[in-house]
Amino acid sequence: MAYDISIVGASGYTGGELLRWALMHPEMEVKQLTSERFAGTPVTKLNPTLRGFTSANFVPVKELNTDIDALFLCLPHKISAGFVKQYLETGVKIIDLSADFRIHDKNTYAKYYQEHPHPELLPKAVYGIPELHREEIKKAQLVACAGCLATSIILGTAPLIKAGLIDNSNIIADSKIGSSASGAAFDLSTHHPERQGTVRSYKPSGHRHTAEIEQELSEIAGSKVSVGMTPHAVEMVRGILSTVHARLNTAGTKDLDLWKAYRSFYSKSPFVRLVKDKDTLYRYPEPKCVVGSNFADIGFEIDPERSRVIVMSTIDNLVKGSGGQAIQNFNLMFGLDEKMGLWQPGFHPL
Repeated sequence: MAYDISIVGASGYTGGELLRWALMHPEMEVKQLTSERFAGTPVTKLNPTLRGFTSANFVPVKELNTDIDALFLCLPHKISAGFVKQYLETGVKIIDLSADFRIHDKNTYAKYYQEHPHPELLPKAVYGIPELHREEIKKAQLVACAGCLATSIILGTAPLIKAGLIDNSNIIADSKIGSSASGAAFDLSTHHPERQGTVRSYKPSGHRHTAEIEQELSEIAGSKVSVGMTPHAVEMVRGILSTVHARLNTAGTKDLDLWKAYRSFYSKSPFVRLVKDKDTLYRYPEPKCVVGSNFADIGFEIDPERSRVIVMSTIDNLVKGSGGQAIQNFNLMFGLDEKMGLWQPGFHPL
């Protein structure tokens, strides 16, 4: 059977990417796509690649019919919470792509965002990285998809923490991210003449994704994990490459120890690929190799002289870091094959 779904806030990059996957999904029927700014406009005016795949127009949210199976919220942070409050009471399953329900603790949320308008709903949300919370997602009514930067760092680091291989007190993550992560709205920082040819550090400390990274890794460790994360805007449209540096707990740790940790942790995770191949140009993970796919590529290198490990983790921020992750969560929530509608490689060459 096909499940009826609608997307609120469908006119941005996230909504457009989610729609692309939804239209190709064999068990999804797209009912409505909302946009206040573009209400009445054909979807293909903003998403020309979808010509021939849909004839839908955007509708205002006031016309939304919640007699559906799943509702995807692609709304800005701080706005989504009100919609969750409104629609959760209808019984519909909600997949929220904003940050409003990623943080469990209301005080932590207030520190990084604002006072939470509906803190009573925070315990109802399951953090939406399937590789960490697969079983909880299957039972959830509300899933809060993870941030794209957080997804890349958590996936690269979680197995080492689970295995007790690294020092949890001082993990450093350096991330490079493409311009699509800034969204479709114009901003001087994403304007092509200002972005072209640059590697620009922004929010070098206290980035809001740090909260969910530390939350999730601390839950795995059973104690406080400290992560310092610095993102950089680079000249590409899609993709994230996060390089994570951590001290090894044992000086004699070998590659085999790390391989075992990753393979054990991701033994049931079809979208995580381990990449460490010195006999090819693509010896470590690269964003270019995952663009257009829902895969996360993870590789590592041990620095024995300094007893540290360097982890490289890459995803397409609009797929595994956003729309694809949302579809993966949908599949789990409705008892479908986790790979359904997502099992395809990226593009090469690109």
